[in-house]
Amino acid sequence: MSVRTKPATRWTVPVLAAAVALIPGTAYAGGGDTVGNGDVGGEQQSQGTRQGRNLGIKTRIQTRVEGSPQSAKTGTLTPANSNWDPPACWYEPAYTPKQIEATVKAIRKFKIYGIGDFVGGIFDSYFKDGAPYKDYNLDKQGEGKFWAAAVDEKRKDEPEAKACNRMPFWVKDGAPPKEPLAVTPRILAEYAYGQLPVPDTEVEMAPDGETKVNLPTWAWLDKVRFKEISVTASLPGTGLSATTTAEPVSLRIEPGTPDAETYPASGECPIEDGHIGTPRAKGTPADTDPPCGVRYLRSSRDGSYELKATLTWKVRWTSTNGQGGGLPPGEFGTTQDVAVREIQSVNR
Repeated sequence: MSVRTKPATRWTVPVLAAAVALIPGTAYAGGGDTVGNGDVGGEQQSQGTRQGRNLGIKTRIQTRVEGSPQSAKTGTLTPANSNWDPPACWYEPAYTPKQIEATVKAIRKFKIYGIGDFVGGIFDSYFKDGAPYKDYNLDKQGEGKFWAAAVDEKRKDEPEAKACNRMPFWVKDGAPPKEPLAVTPRILAEYAYGQLPVPDTEVEMAPDGETKVNLPTWAWLDKVRFKEISVTASLPGTGLSATTTAEPVSLRIEPGTPDAETYPASGECPIEDGHIGTPRAKGTPADTDPPCGVRYLRSSRDGSYELKATLTWKVRWTSTNGQGGGLPPGEFGTTQDVAVREIQSVNR
């Protein structure tokens, strides 16, 4: 925490962290009671949170989905590139000077063991007494905001969510923040990536549910359910917005046992003419190889194999300032049971 107080107070940060944790009305981003929640001079206060014990906020990013999957079951993408590490937290416009003043005053109202006065005094030193701000910047009301830390709710328990440990800092309207993790269209696009609602990948099969040893099993996906999906993430009042779009490109079949062969041999079924795989037409000979599918070489006995179908999505983004490009492809897969039986022969 970057609180500038007298040099002799190195113990202040851990004590402050423990003290703020005890104050009612503080909560992690994403829910709970808020600090100083209400109207101040005709304006709604920001929701102060306990994130990092640094007056972080619940993010104000709004999202809109286009091309929602026609499936009751959805999930989110796992980046195919394991080295991709988008930020789990960022800084965004949060408090006006009046809101900071009201928030600190609300903290001071907690009187048990003098914790409210202690914590409020440290915040006052930062926001009021000139280290580094004076009188909460009230003379600059309407000219800018204090930017504060916000966390991706889906990633709040990850170590990366603790990277935004600065106290709120002042940014004049229209001025670029001098902070690498200040929210940008790219960060909005990466946030939208984690909000993409992709459909489950349970495949249609023929034969369905139970097949025979050494007979090809056809697999395909309903093309109506698999189309482009976009999420637009925007931050009200900033003009910042980004749209992340995912497009399905291929299906990977994993039979659930090494005693099997896939069609094609790579196990990757590409999208062709808007569909993945082909339904087996009536009258097709049972031993005909499918464009997408599997052939089991050994019985599953009294059980079944877990066939996994994973769809790969190509991902790109655009934004209001003209920035954009590609993001790592994403994957989402589901498993289903396939019983494999021996072909029964008849002895005469």
